[in-house]
Amino acid sequence: MLDTNGGASLPSTGTDAEKRRVSYFYEPTIGEYYYGQGHSMKPHRIRMAHNLIINYALHHRMEINRPFPAGPEDIGWFHSDDYVEFLSSVSPQSASDPAHGRQLKRFNIGDDCPVFYGLFEFCQASAGGSIGCAVKLNRGDADIALNWAGGLHHAKRSEASGFCYVNDIVLGILELLKVHKRVLYVDIDVHHGDGVEEAFYTTDRVMTVSFHKYGDFFPGTGHIKDIGVGKGKNYALNIPLKDGMDDECFRALFRPLIQKVMEVYQPDAVVLQCGADSLSGDRLGCFNLSVKGHADCLRFIRSFNVPLMVLGGGGYTIRNVARCWCYETAVAVGVEPDNKLPYNEYYEYFGPEYTLHADPSNMENLNTPKDMERIRNILLEQLSRLPNAPSVPFQTTPATTEVPEEDEENMDQRPKSHVWNGVDYDSDHDEDEKPESGFF
Repeated sequence: MLDTNGGASLPSTGTDAEKRRVSYFYEPTIGEYYYGQGHSMKPHRIRMAHNLIINYALHHRMEINRPFPAGPEDIGWFHSDDYVEFLSSVSPQSASDPAHGRQLKRFNIGDDCPVFYGLFEFCQASAGGSIGCAVKLNRGDADIALNWAGGLHHAKRSEASGFCYVNDIVLGILELLKVHKRVLYVDIDVHHGDGVEEAFYTTDRVMTVSFHKYGDFFPGTGHIKDIGVGKGKNYALNIPLKDGMDDECFRALFRPLIQKVMEVYQPDAVVLQCGADSLSGDRLGCFNLSVKGHADCLRFIRSFNVPLMVLGGGGYTIRNVARCWCYETAVAVGVEPDNKLPYNEYYEYFGPEYTLHADPSNMENLNTPKDMERIRNILLEQLSRLPNAPSVPFQTTPATTEVPEEDEENMDQRPKSHVWNGVDYDSDHDEDEKPESGFF
């Protein structure tokens, strides 16, 4: 179901209409993982997005891959050995042992980042997808690589944070750096991309750009004056925003800043974190972006025709997350899907509109034109201090990761039950929330 009568409400420039080779990573069991009753993070949203992608037949326009699970050694490229050992061995049973209390506190495991069945396998699938995306781009086998199970940007080297345990983004970027001299990371989640910024704060080989709510809001980092240190000075760009950010206001900041970054930094590859909690009506977010306004960021970056990794992230009103990531998959492959939803396995979640797009709310935009002009001027001045395309000498080229080839998945079929380590992930958790009064 494709709309042949038009495109996005925010048209793009450049080479955006050109066909791209798109590689899509999806683990069929991902939606079975369950953080626990009442927890905001619901991996089920990824399965919902995938179901829309299949029913719009977008999978026929992409190469489909099932990610190879990232091993402890792969995850250890960024995370500390003791933390990886903990994640790979902890279980809900062992976590309840008082003797493990010190470890849980040390690694920030608790209410926000609980221990659940299959925790490490969930991390392996998320990280494996992002590493797999990087491998595809490194080999030149794809122009755009998608992993909606990725984008977990808060995880630190030895600490879980903000529903994130393993920082798949850092692992994907480290893989890209084996081949590419400079990588640009752009984050449009409503929360600051603190874990990724922290990992690359002292280097000029990765530039981090984060558009986020700043103030009395998790994680409390991302001030406009946080610009990096040492070789990384001026290579961290933070765009602190207020409640109510809308499409036009966001676009008026995003496009000129990213245009300047691309001109000055000239990245060899780009990683875009598409956290959907910046959408209007998110349970935890406070912005007012439409799906098309959110996707305009991907549309613009795509127009530069630089190898591009696209990842998920936050997003807690799950019907809108599914809408957003389905639409952004369509943007990646270069088509405009029909606004009327095809019938799908989760059709009742999208009532009463049953449309791909939903109108933003009428919430007040607290980002004034004066604020936006000040932020834009400060950041353009910061960018003007950068040397054009810093050179990076390679002493030796690191070995690239070998990812075993998987048979192409039959994405027309619903995944069958999977049992890992004796746990049946189709039945060993409570039911995901059903539609209730139109809210999720």
